[in-house]
Amino acid sequence: MDKLRRVLSGREDNEELGLTAQVLDASTLSYSTRVKWFVICFAAGILCSILGTALLFLPNGLKLFAVFYTLGNIAALASTCFLMGPLKQLKRMFEPTRLIATIVVLLCLVLTLCSVFWWGKKGLAIIFCILQFLAMTWYSISYIPFARDAVIKCFTTCLS
Repeated sequence: MDKLRRVLSGREDNEELGLTAQVLDASTLSYSTRVKWFVICFAAGILCSILGTALLFLPNGLKLFAVFYTLGNIAALASTCFLMGPLKQLKRMFEPTRLIATIVVLLCLVLTLCSVFWWGKKGLAIIFCILQFLAMTWYSISYIPFARDAVIKCFTTCLS
């Protein structure tokens, strides 16, 4: 089946694709392989976030927390590349419906690390981690149909 797929796509070479090429072109990975790597990468992201939270109470724990929490969010974002491929993931990230959420997530990732390492502002780092969490949540629910509308309606009902 793979040979037929290569012939139809114009790649008739008999050389095996490397792992990097397979990852960049998600269609060459089987569905079960993509799901397995998604789960592995997503679990690594959760593990990094939990580890960062556990390290928060050590000396210099805030730096470790910021690094591991940010790495966890990056791994969680990267895990979806296995499901749909990196190019399609980037296109979907920057669609108009989730453009602001994507920019806020990426900005908070960078600002968290900047506030810990360059500016030395611990309080600011915690604020950016909270914003990272909120932005990641808002970004993630953008993939669930009508979830954002439900959240907005819930908050407006609670606040009024």
